[in-house]
Amino acid sequence: MDIKSTIENNFKEKVCKEVRLVAEGVDRFRVFTPFQFDDGDHFAIVLKKVGNNWILSDEGHTYMHLSYIMDVRSLEKDKRAKIVSNAISNFGITETKGVLTALLNPENSGNIFYNYIQGLIKITDVTYLSRENVRSTFWEDFKTFIMEHTPKDRIEFNYHDKKNDPKELYSVDCKLNGMAKPLYIFAINGDDKCNSATISLYQHEKWNSNFRSVSIFEDQETINRKVLARFSDVCDKQFSNLNSNKERIGKFLAEIIEK
Repeated sequence: MDIKSTIENNFKEKVCKEVRLVAEGVDRFRVFTPFQFDDGDHFAIVLKKVGNNWILSDEGHTYMHLSYIMDVRSLEKDKRAKIVSNAISNFGITETKGVLTALLNPENSGNIFYNYIQGLIKITDVTYLSRENVRSTFWEDFKTFIMEHTPKDRIEFNYHDKKNDPKELYSVDCKLNGMAKPLYIFAINGDDKCNSATISLYQHEKWNSNFRSVSIFEDQETINRKVLARFSDVCDKQFSNLNSNKERIGKFLAEIIEK
């Protein structure tokens, strides 16, 4: 049996005529398809023989491509994790250390390839999460990070001053206790949140509350300049985003905790 012709014809018949297999060595073929990521790059797929089996593999390319636009560690969390796990289980894909594979039966290769492509496309749906979903993910990411880098018995999320603020109008996203000056931590994901954090900080100043403050933005570059300027007047320290500053934020928190 001519494995290349057999599988290629099955792929064409089941998926589309534009599918091509190009030999890259012994028992290894590059699979060219018209299917692309949002930025125009094509999915990278190889067909290769491992032992006695033929497998489809992206050789880690799909996750690597997603890492250009997002923190792939978030694929293990919450809504994104659900999208990925559903795609993997529903389309017969195996994930091992970031490599997505599917075992190929040459007689049924067209259907398996069709499912494999559908699974890859579905996994890239994590980039289509609505802005509202992304915001909720940011808050969840923020909470997870704080819990991983500070003693849990010193954390108080959604803190409010029970004496001066019984209606909880001037809340703080997270209060870190156990130092001479507690640390107020704000997670900022837009202009509205930045404004409310500014008001809260002003109010706590008026009450002569004893605290230091730090803010972690989802993306500081998206905040209106005037809104950010007002916030900068009252917040002691800021980090422009969480994902690329995790090491710095972790070091900052460690130093604060030791004081």
